[in-house]
Amino acid sequence: MTGLANRSREFKKGIDSEQGRRNRNDTRLQLRKNKREEGLQKRRAMNTAAASDASGSNSNSTANQDLPKKRFTLVDIPTLVTVFQNVSATEDDILNSITGFRKMLSVENSPPVAEVIEANMIAKFVQLLTHSNEKIQFEAAWALTNVASTEFTRTVVEHGALPYLVQLLMSGNADVREQSAWCLGNIAGDATDLRDLVLEAGALDSMVANIQNPANDSLLTNVVWALSNLCRGKPQPALELVAPAIPHLCKIIESGKEDALMDACWALSYLSDGNDARIDAVVSTGITSTLVKLLKSDNATIVTPALRTLGNFVSGNDTHTQAVIDADVMNVVLPLLNHHKKNIRKETCWLLSNIAAGNHGQINSLVSRPEILSAVLKLVHNAEWEVRKEATWVASNIATGGNALHVHCLVELGGITSLCSVIDSADPKILLVILEAIQSILRVGEANGRDYIGFVDECDGLDKIENLQEHENNHVYEKAVFIIETFFGVDEGEDENLVPTIDGDTFAFGLPTKAMEDDAVDAPQQPLQLFNF
Repeated sequence: MTGLANRSREFKKGIDSEQGRRNRNDTRLQLRKNKREEGLQKRRAMNTAAASDASGSNSNSTANQDLPKKRFTLVDIPTLVTVFQNVSATEDDILNSITGFRKMLSVENSPPVAEVIEANMIAKFVQLLTHSNEKIQFEAAWALTNVASTEFTRTVVEHGALPYLVQLLMSGNADVREQSAWCLGNIAGDATDLRDLVLEAGALDSMVANIQNPANDSLLTNVVWALSNLCRGKPQPALELVAPAIPHLCKIIESGKEDALMDACWALSYLSDGNDARIDAVVSTGITSTLVKLLKSDNATIVTPALRTLGNFVSGNDTHTQAVIDADVMNVVLPLLNHHKKNIRKETCWLLSNIAAGNHGQINSLVSRPEILSAVLKLVHNAEWEVRKEATWVASNIATGGNALHVHCLVELGGITSLCSVIDSADPKILLVILEAIQSILRVGEANGRDYIGFVDECDGLDKIENLQEHENNHVYEKAVFIIETFFGVDEGEDENLVPTIDGDTFAFGLPTKAMEDDAVDAPQQPLQLFNF
């Protein structure tokens, strides 16, 4: 292999066929910052009239009927604690006391969790999960749910709540099942080691059973959310532990129930985030077409996880990518490139960049839609930086992985201008991606008699590349020098017209005026006509 080829291979490490198709790892932190779009890892159960009556509105008991009128605070803790120290306390006394603690922990601002823990009440709450009275079970699970929604999640686990909460997932009372799932969801959402403990306790099978036969929509929504927390987090849970949930999550998505559908989509996005085996476990269910249809939704909270899941699919192998293309994704992405939400535009570009990293037929599915590619190039040229970076990957993958016709179409739509516009504002990694794309474009132009070198110069690309010779990153510097020497350097044997002649006391280069005028007339222009496929 020649030195030039070795050099080219070295510089292409950053965007070869394996890395041109990218997963979410390099941008995960940014994408996960907006919890409103991804759904909360934890949820607190607030005091509401509906919730207060959830576990026994038909009961003849007069216990806690007046409790909604009372606001419980720190000063009530000693009084509530004494109930549990009284061996003669009735069920109504216990119910009133645990309800008081629950209401205290359900306040919106600064619930006194630490004070309740200091009063040694967590162990008592866990013990009440085994009480024969379902209303007491419900209130205890609710109180533990709100403790688990804070930084004291581990305290709930350390007091042995997991097996009892899992057992209550099969309670005859739907409200108790729902509250137990809610608490387990908070625990699983706190940390991956706690998530794994919830899985080891057998929660997934019981959650799936509730999804199969939900008592009501509220229970279904909360159980699906809790189940999504069993699927999320890095390191990921073993696929064999969570795979049994996949077909049931797909049925929820196909059912069209919007609240549960959103969390089911997030669950699939977590499950399909990774290697080909994880992606295949979801793609093989046949859910791809339904997910593509969801991209048409006016609800961004639905579009976002569906788009993320499809993006995971196309980060897999060519078969996975083709499944998304065959589901007509190209017919729905254009509005997403113009979406008012930045993350949706960004994720759409990421999806398209991985299609552009596929085989020539898959690249063709994108290039043959000039309206889509034009919208992408517009984002390269003028969008928020995070969006520009993803859009740049689309153009780069076409330039480096496409055939000559694909490259020509990219150029005709203004690809060179768009790529060069990013040079002076890019980080080193993206700079190398851009320079590799420009190098590939120039080689295609050179091989096909097209003056793409002139296009680069026209949009000030050459000046920008020359400035990169001062770049602090050595790889960027070397790539810039390589492009300049290869495509813009002076031929061996200097042109005699460039040899200066003496005219009086001054030097003048001997390029004839007529030749300069001709060059100006023949200066290359961006062609306007598009290729037809």
